[in-house]
Amino acid sequence: MQVLPPLYFMATIKKASPASKPTLIAENKKASFNYFFEERHEAGMVLEGWEVKAVREGKVQLTDGYVVIRNREMFIIGCLINPLNTASSHVNPEAARTRKLLLKRDDIDRLTAKVEQKGFTLVPINLHWKNGHIKCEIALAKGKGEHDKRDTIKDREGKREVERAMKSRHR
Repeated sequence: MQVLPPLYFMATIKKASPASKPTLIAENKKASFNYFFEERHEAGMVLEGWEVKAVREGKVQLTDGYVVIRNREMFIIGCLINPLNTASSHVNPEAARTRKLLLKRDDIDRLTAKVEQKGFTLVPINLHWKNGHIKCEIALAKGKGEHDKRDTIKDREGKREVERAMKSRHR
């Protein structure tokens, strides 16, 4: 009788497809309530090591953040990344520091021209992972009036009513 050696199988690593859906880290829900979005752009962020670790843990808040353009460069202000308790002792983490956004020069120039028009601003919409990098989705936005906000609330409540009715009907 012949004894066969044990079989060893190599573990296959599943690679992400190039068109994989970005994973959401944090979202600015307040922005969609306060603004109409005209254009959306995806920008990279310049982060320090402790910030990346904190983002992986989900310690990010975008609600009070906004984007400014200085010297043909874009910066996000008011985005809080709270440091982890295990941060190194030689690093002085600052939660609300100004962070640089990376975008193509043509896009920055075009957005600068539009922001200079009355009523437009740049707001961060969300942070997400894309191909192993943290990206910030920003929007060229125009502020909503009080009546527009009331319409938004009315539409949202109407959708909830319909959902409740459909749910109770299917029981």
